[in-house]
Amino acid sequence: MLIMITGLPGSGKTTFAKALAGSLNAVHLNTDIIRDSMGKRGKYDEASKSMIYAKILKQTESYLHRGEDVVVDATFYKAALRKPYKQLAKKYKKQLFWFFVTAAESIIKERMQQKRQFSEADFEVYLTIKDIYEPLEERHLILHSDREEVDKMIIKAREYLSLAPFQMTS
Repeated sequence: MLIMITGLPGSGKTTFAKALAGSLNAVHLNTDIIRDSMGKRGKYDEASKSMIYAKILKQTESYLHRGEDVVVDATFYKAALRKPYKQLAKKYKKQLFWFFVTAAESIIKERMQQKRQFSEADFEVYLTIKDIYEPLEERHLILHSDREEVDKMIIKAREYLSLAPFQMTS
């Protein structure tokens, strides 16, 4: 399986993605962690973002090639950033699932005031990404991290994964 977690900064993507990956015994990949490992903290120019998205794509392919399930966690704010994952799923004959994690803006603002291990995004970054985020056109499940605890989100996600054989790419 290839599971894509998208949403705006501060929405709860990473908390959910880590928990979901753990519950599925899947690999969890995250752009903030990759940014940190590449020494690109604080670098949000287009060239840096392109390098980070290229690296996470390459890592995803490597794990899929080994037959592992992967949970990829990033904003995926542009449709063009999502397209290569459709191609990977098809290439490796993996089911592809999309999840959009969201929360009320007031909750996101509160979350952004707290220090997080890898994410540097603040509320201004959230507002910037919100303005340029291209809506997810792929079939997906929307999860509200401000309305449900992570364990409930995992239950919903696992139900979606088991009930959605139609997600196989053609």
